[in-house]
Amino acid sequence: MTKNVLPFRISIIALALISFCPLSALAQAVHSHTPMTQRMSDQLNALVKVVRESTARFQDVTVAENEGYHFALGCVSGPDSGAMGLHYVNGPLIGSGVLDATRPQAVLYEARPDGTLRITGVEFVVLADMWNANHPNDGPPQLMGQLFHFFDAPNRFGLPAFYELHVWAWKDNPNGAFVNWHPEVSCQSFPPTAQ
Repeated sequence: MTKNVLPFRISIIALALISFCPLSALAQAVHSHTPMTQRMSDQLNALVKVVRESTARFQDVTVAENEGYHFALGCVSGPDSGAMGLHYVNGPLIGSGVLDATRPQAVLYEARPDGTLRITGVEFVVLADMWNANHPNDGPPQLMGQLFHFFDAPNRFGLPAFYELHVWAWKDNPNGAFVNWHPEVSCQSFPPTAQ
C-alpha cells in the first residue's frame, strides 16, 4: 500500500465508522448500576475540562480546517435519539493510533439557523488492531478514566474492529457526557446542499 493511499483509507474507515455504526454497538450506558464515586466524578470533569481547553480555538471552524480537520458525512442524526451533528475528521490523527485528550480525531458541530456552526463536542477513534498491537496488556483504551466503546469485526460494514468515545464538552448532554447521541443537537438547520 502506498504512503498516500493509507491515510485516505483510514479516513474512509473513520467516516464509515462515524456514520454507519448502530447505536446499540456504540452507545455507552446512560446510567450505571454502580454509584459514581467522587474520584469517578473528578475524572469525568477533568476529561471534559481538558477537551474544552484544548479545543476552544475550534469554536471557529476555519481553525479546525486549517489544522487538518475536514467536513464529512453531512449531518448525522438518529431516528429518535437526537443527533451527533457535523463531523470534521482528522485522518492522520486516526492513522496515528495515538489517543491524546488534547487532540481528538473528530470535532463535532451543529448548524445554527443563521448558517454558522457551533462546536458541541469531539470524538476519539482508534482502530482496534492498531491499539491492541501497541498495548497488548492494557485492555481497551481509556482516556482519563473513561473507557472507550468497542465495535467488533467481522461486522456488516466490512470494517475492522475499532474503539471510539464521544465527549460532549461544549454542549451539555442530559444523557451524559460520553454517549453517542445528543437529544438537543439537531440537523434541522443543516442545509442539504452544504458541502
